[in-house]
Amino acid sequence: IRKEKFHKSQHWGYRNNVAMLVGEDKPGIGGEPLPGQKLKPKYSVFPEGIGSDAPAWVAFDKQVLSFDAYFEEEVPDKNQELYRIRHCKIYFYLEDDTIQVIEPQVKNSGISQGTIVRRHRIPLPPPHEDQFYTIDHFNINIEVILYARRYKIIDCDQFTKNFLRKMGVRLNPPSGRPDDPYTKERQKILDSMKPLRPYERIDTLKQFLEHNGHILRFFCVWDDPESMFHDPRELVLRYYLSDDTIDIKEIIPVNSGRDVVPLFLRRDKLPKYAPTGLYQPGTITSRTVLNVFGKLVGNRSRYILDNRKTGAVHQEFYRDSDLKIGAVINVWGRKIILCDCDEFTKEYYRTKYGIEDFTPVSYKAPPPPKPEKTFPPYTGFGSEEDSLCSCMGLLPKPPQKDFKKFMEKDRSGMESNILRFLAKLVTDSPIDKDRKFIISYFLSDDTISVFEHIQRNTGILGGKFLERGRIKKPGQELFKSEPSEYFKAQNLFVGARVCFHGHNFLLVDADEYTFNYMEKHANEFSVADVGVILKKLKDIAEPRSREVRQVFAATDPEHTKVIEYDPFRNLIVSITDGAFSEHEIMTLGRYYSVKDEYEMDLHFLLSVAQEQLKKNSFENFEQLSAVLTYNDREKCGVLPHEMCRTICKSFKLPVADDDLQALLTMFEDDHKQVEYKRFVDGLNWRQNQIPAFQTIKVPLKNEDDWGGQPPSLPVKGIKYLPLLDDLFGKEE
Repeated sequence: IRKEKFHKSQHWGYRNNVAMLVGEDKPGIGGEPLPGQKLKPKYSVFPEGIGSDAPAWVAFDKQVLSFDAYFEEEVPDKNQELYRIRHCKIYFYLEDDTIQVIEPQVKNSGISQGTIVRRHRIPLPPPHEDQFYTIDHFNINIEVILYARRYKIIDCDQFTKNFLRKMGVRLNPPSGRPDDPYTKERQKILDSMKPLRPYERIDTLKQFLEHNGHILRFFCVWDDPESMFHDPRELVLRYYLSDDTIDIKEIIPVNSGRDVVPLFLRRDKLPKYAPTGLYQPGTITSRTVLNVFGKLVGNRSRYILDNRKTGAVHQEFYRDSDLKIGAVINVWGRKIILCDCDEFTKEYYRTKYGIEDFTPVSYKAPPPPKPEKTFPPYTGFGSEEDSLCSCMGLLPKPPQKDFKKFMEKDRSGMESNILRFLAKLVTDSPIDKDRKFIISYFLSDDTISVFEHIQRNTGILGGKFLERGRIKKPGQELFKSEPSEYFKAQNLFVGARVCFHGHNFLLVDADEYTFNYMEKHANEFSVADVGVILKKLKDIAEPRSREVRQVFAATDPEHTKVIEYDPFRNLIVSITDGAFSEHEIMTLGRYYSVKDEYEMDLHFLLSVAQEQLKKNSFENFEQLSAVLTYNDREKCGVLPHEMCRTICKSFKLPVADDDLQALLTMFEDDHKQVEYKRFVDGLNWRQNQIPAFQTIKVPLKNEDDWGGQPPSLPVKGIKYLPLLDDLFGKEE
């Protein structure tokens, strides 16, 4: 009744073609155990459904229960002992229920000790030999039988106790460890034994272990009186703290004519009063003996060790306490002065002996001053650097170029690293006054080239005016030893007067890249540093700040807060009395200029963008829309402007950056958030194609084709109120 399972287990089968019982551990009908049958437990630590779901080899990895135990072993073949107590360790591995028994090593036991039972699962004693030991079979103060040997568990470690308590096992109190009778008797005999002769133990192991590898190093000098020139000999003394030995090595100068030897003194203990003569063999020894019988009993003699060392020869050796800076030590008759030591030695003496004065002893005459190296004057052949390299060595080498600067400042993409200026000749000749030149300064190697703008009907052939190369500053002597000074990038700015090989130029303008580069690197160009210019202007105009405000206000009668560049320039020139260069005035005007706001046609922008996408075969609009939607965590349909730009860049969208910025701005809402779905739909030239129309071809502005024709004014309008606020503070 109420049974749903009636299957029957297969208990009989064939093994090697013999019918036999093969399912002893299988249950009966419906999974119920047979009468008298005990099923093996599947889980040794936790029942099913309780505890971690991780497998045992993960949950109990490297977790072992350790029990202290002992067993008694009969000794039938010795009358000194009838039984023997052997202590051991029982390890139970939780990950696989394996057991290992290990007996610790006992000195002079005469028994092969170590692993008694190797690690494996151990079956229970009969009649349950079909089952294995689990954690439930272990506790303190109980006995376990492992392969017919009875082990008494007396204690366990703290981890085992905590683990068993968590398992709900009530631990028995630990029992005492019995002593082995024979071992106890043997130890009593050893304690009662006394040596028949005095024994002196000289233990140097502690000193060796504490100071192995610790070496005190002193720099010494020995004034050799027998040498021909009485020159001092430099030595290095090393004192080994591990065994109080000393060795000395000589520092032989180059081309001294002396033979190179490995050591000046081999490593050994150094006696203080050597040499003292030769001793007979056996005189110097660590122990002395006494003849107890003397000559009283014939020729027989009996010797014992003399602990008083009567008649022993005592030698004094140098110790670390005898070595200090300024001390004179005797090295087998040679007087050596300790002059200095290294940092480890100083720290050792400072810690152990409290010495703080480590002033070195000077034993060398101060080296003569090095003669100043002078070079012959420039000969005029080749460049100055090339001629100077021929004076540096016997084998002349070409001058080294600044390769790092070349790699940083060479043309890279849209960065040309070339500063271009428009210049004209400073002359009274009416023919040369209208000539225009383009001066190009190459930042990669500090070279300059000059190109003359071609003008019709002037009678002057334009083109290349000066070959690219470095140009010396005027007024320098040609044949001199010092290197010449050349024009640098800081010497070129709008308003500067430069002289190139006798031709005087006035720089009147520069291209947009030059202005941007100098303003970007304002720390290198002071004329383009707005902070420096404002500080300079503030120092000049601050005493008459009210007058300056009135002059600027008079220039703006309509109160538009914006003035043109020419009145602004004239005001700055009148305020500073010509102390500002033209470039500094232009930098101020550019910084406070009115930025142009261009209104772009959305239809035109989308048409241009779709044309670029179509040419580059870009069709990943679904992936782009998916990524934008994924980044929209709040699912509001909008994203920040910069995030949309970053995602478009990650897809390598073939649209110019300024066009992309303008498009994203077109699709912004009132909160400056981009509606990305409309943005992607507008770019999708497959589904929402915008018909192309004929546009006016505007030539691209290429800095390489700059012809030196500047605009009429650098900027259109200048907001002078922010300038006055930065100079004098906001007016109340």
